[in-house]
Amino acid sequence: MKLHDNRAWLLLLPATALLGFVGLIPLLSVLNFSFHDIFSLDLIHWVGLDWYHEIIASPRFHASLGRSLLFSALTLGIQLPLGIAIALLLSRTGRSGMVMLLLIATPLVVPWNMIPVMWLSLIDPKTGLVGQALVWLGLGFDYKFTALHTWILLLAMDTWHWLGLVVILAYAALSGIPQPYYQAAAIDGASRLAVFRHIELPRITGALSIVLLLRFVDSLMIYTEAFAINAGGPNGATTFLSLDLGEAIKGFSYGSAAARSILYFVIVITVVWAFVTITEHRKRHAAYR
Repeated sequence: MKLHDNRAWLLLLPATALLGFVGLIPLLSVLNFSFHDIFSLDLIHWVGLDWYHEIIASPRFHASLGRSLLFSALTLGIQLPLGIAIALLLSRTGRSGMVMLLLIATPLVVPWNMIPVMWLSLIDPKTGLVGQALVWLGLGFDYKFTALHTWILLLAMDTWHWLGLVVILAYAALSGIPQPYYQAAAIDGASRLAVFRHIELPRITGALSIVLLLRFVDSLMIYTEAFAINAGGPNGATTFLSLDLGEAIKGFSYGSAAARSILYFVIVITVVWAFVTITEHRKRHAAYR
């Protein structure tokens, strides 16, 4: 009888210990804070689930959650199709496509706190190229007091920043498709849509799944850009979950901020769990077909 040697799992102990130190311990500390009303380190009062009851029953929390989910949905709805389309175009341009890919990926290395500054300068009607172009076209763009314009600016800014991630992963997946697949499709007289549906899309699904998960979680917790652009305005139109959390921290309401952090963590974990469950179900279903 062959015995299985599981000692290789011991090699995971250092990584497990590191993850526990940087992840589990802070999470447990925040969870503990969420059950207290904290005035200072010497004035901590147990309040149990009061913070959670107050936040969940708050209409502001529901509104912020709705805005965050809407922003994430719009972000994914814009960036995924656009990124796939660009990757398909670059995959047919040869070596010049690599140069374009590097240019598209450049915004990924720009610090987050610099992005809103750059875009505010860009849309300035006096000095910005886009702002001057809008004035020349007679198009008013008032992101400070018009909610629709603020949303447009945030979506454009987020797309400029993260589109490169979608393009890179989609391009990498497309580059791995063997040429005989395309040759067989050409012999069969398959249309361009059929080639994308039956050859390219199945090959990039795995990469797109990663992008979908990463971009959803990241867009759900947007803070720096939204705060720098209009601080949640106008009239709370861009007050997302993360901005509510930042306001609680700046107001020194650490117990409430901790409870909000735990709720946001639960939301993200729930989304990740649902995503993984659906992905695994589809894989098993495809294997049986």
